[in-house]
Amino acid sequence: MSDANDPVTVVLVEDEPEIRRQQERLLRRAAGIELLDTAATGLEAVEKACALKPRVLLLDLGLPDIDGIEVTCRVKARAPQIEILIFTIFDEEDRVMAAIAAGASGYILKGISAARMVEAVQEVAAGGSVIQPHLARHLLRRFRARQATETAEPVPVAPSRPSHPQLPVVGEEPHNLTPREQEILLTISKGFSNREVAELLHVSMATVRTHLEHIYMKLEVTNRTEAVTEGYKKGIIPLE
Repeated sequence: MSDANDPVTVVLVEDEPEIRRQQERLLRRAAGIELLDTAATGLEAVEKACALKPRVLLLDLGLPDIDGIEVTCRVKARAPQIEILIFTIFDEEDRVMAAIAAGASGYILKGISAARMVEAVQEVAAGGSVIQPHLARHLLRRFRARQATETAEPVPVAPSRPSHPQLPVVGEEPHNLTPREQEILLTISKGFSNREVAELLHVSMATVRTHLEHIYMKLEVTNRTEAVTEGYKKGIIPLE
């Protein structure tokens, strides 16, 4: 069993040589991360991941042989303890949700800051999940639509009036976040890292972490993604 202070071991999967070299340099420079190996195809990724057993498989979604969704299925079947973080240029919700359904722990877009990528790797390694805020919002909307369909019950039909479905009321759930906590929740919903939040709000990193701990406790969640999702659900973060 690895110690909490051990570096997060990673296998990087990317088929574009130049992008792979850039990501490799970034990961090798990052404190707290140990890059074990790289792969350029889906089949190579499966074999290296299952042989090396990294804590995190940083996986490109679009690969030349089998895609990241299939890689996720195969790796999870053989080594379910490996956390998989999808890393792609494709902003395609259906493909992302398929990867998550297959067992991926999160999804980030290429082009995010180096600090945020490293933070995402560390977050999934710690058992959290990472989903871009726009996808959390989309998933919440789909959940609400499904919930409305499943829970709507028609009013008994009277001879002189039609029935109407009873739709659930959303966005009015109570919360007890302070104004500062609401501000921080809104800021992280835009994809900012803890360091960026601290700089934007002119507070220390420790202060941001303390506020996040209070937000998690009050919303009864365990990570940033769950906090943002609850923020949308409770109406703390506007949908538009």
